[in-house]
Amino acid sequence: MQTGLRGRDLISLSEWTTEEIDTILEVASQLKRERALGIAHPLLRDRVLAMLFFYSSTRTRASFEAGMAQLGGHAQFIESRTTQIAHGDTAREIGEILGRYNDGIAIRNVDWGIGNAYINEVAEASRVPVLNMQCDLYHPHQVLADLMTIREKVGDPRGKTITVSWAYAASYQKPISVPQDLILLATRYGMNVRLVHPPEFTLMPEIVEAAAENARRSGGSLELMDDFDAGFRGSHVVYAKSWGALLTAPDETDGAAIAKRYTDWITDERRVALAAEDAIYMHPLPADRNVEVTDAVIDGPHSVVYDQAENRLHAQKAVMALTMG
Repeated sequence: MQTGLRGRDLISLSEWTTEEIDTILEVASQLKRERALGIAHPLLRDRVLAMLFFYSSTRTRASFEAGMAQLGGHAQFIESRTTQIAHGDTAREIGEILGRYNDGIAIRNVDWGIGNAYINEVAEASRVPVLNMQCDLYHPHQVLADLMTIREKVGDPRGKTITVSWAYAASYQKPISVPQDLILLATRYGMNVRLVHPPEFTLMPEIVEAAAENARRSGGSLELMDDFDAGFRGSHVVYAKSWGALLTAPDETDGAAIAKRYTDWITDERRVALAAEDAIYMHPLPADRNVEVTDAVIDGPHSVVYDQAENRLHAQKAVMALTMG
């Protein structure tokens, strides 16, 4: 366990060692256990977290707010369009000022080509930890909860196969941050990762290359596939979700038109039956029901989506306790 994490930013897990990530997960499990037993843990009494949103949220906002309250602190919700941030507050000013008002700053900004740079600029000016609640490149708190869930459900992830697949959704061009961060983290933990998507829905080449290097170092593997059914065969973890064709068609209308070529990429009972008998189905939610995944799967015996969502709370509490304490 690593003990010197106070004051650390968590913008990308690539800046954290595997030992440090293990520490987060150990603390998350401890806090989860204590909550189940009704043991209070006001580790951040009188601390305040500023939560700045440029993008709508359900689970992220609710879990960070609940987590801060359970840790004895307060979460301050700030929405960019209803504040002066939409009218001229710069990233440096946000870092300087919110860093003086608060004990931590959490930001969600998924604007393509902007989000990650913005969060890093805030962090450069802030005297308190800055936490990435999702940007255009990464979603570290989501994938921490994902790894925590995989460990709980399938045990040691090393040697297990995870299918990280694109799926069709009609709602909007979703960010690529979840699949990118997931292949980076799963390969660090020795998993055999299948990245499955139509050719137009590629991820950033440097991210894929980094994941391949992670796999080489950990003894895992990274396989690139474009056959949806083949990606499911024998897999222990099925993580199929939609993301936008942001590298090939940044315009949302063009991206939606491309996606319509692949409306058959839906996770259904037939495809889940191709996976390992005890496979789990994961999704960060919200899912486009009966478009991205059928009700029978997401509400079925293989689905762990609600345990996965709950683990957002515990993983985030661990990060906040370790960095803001």
